[in-house]
Amino acid sequence: MNNSVTNTARLLGAGLRALLVLTLVTGVLYPLAVTGIAQGLFRDQANGSQITANGAVVGSSLIGQSYRLPLKKGQQTPEADLKWFQGRPANGLGSNSLNTQYKLILSGATNLSADSKVLIKQVRDAKAAVVKDNSVPGHTVRPADVPADAVTSSGSGLDPDISPAYAELQVHRVAAKNGLPVAQVDRLVEDHTSGRTLGFIGEPRVNVLELNVALKGLVAKH
Repeated sequence: MNNSVTNTARLLGAGLRALLVLTLVTGVLYPLAVTGIAQGLFRDQANGSQITANGAVVGSSLIGQSYRLPLKKGQQTPEADLKWFQGRPANGLGSNSLNTQYKLILSGATNLSADSKVLIKQVRDAKAAVVKDNSVPGHTVRPADVPADAVTSSGSGLDPDISPAYAELQVHRVAAKNGLPVAQVDRLVEDHTSGRTLGFIGEPRVNVLELNVALKGLVAKH
């Protein structure tokens, strides 16, 4: 009987020691090591790829933002603030219905098929809006000029980038709305156009938030 109690006590002691060691290694040492490596080698990515302006964080380079005017009385959907470069449509975004105490944004695709009447209408309406919004005195945008990313949402609905073609399409409108020379705004787009990753992955792109931060700085100089 005594031997049985002793063996049980030894097993419990061994199990407790194993639990303490594993807790220390996996719950303390490993997280500290990973955090230290991340902060030392990948500090920007580990902290959310933040973009700052005037010493304050204004967003992440990985998450798209909307640039819209405040809702007017009777409006359901706010209008785009056309003095800024606009990102891709966010038709795939849903609404939070589980916990309405918090106004959360849910990302996702529309999952609409290519022959969906809903999708076709969304694309046609978006193209008409792009043509109307970006046609300014002395510069008319044709429907054929509108690139695909200007009228379709991304898989997440929160794509932070647009194509150089869509950015260039907006140059005349942004210049007119901000009282800037077209050449300066066009140069701003060129300076914020990134090529393919490693030269062959993905497509050339323009980060909308970074571009608008630079645009705000340019406007402040005039």
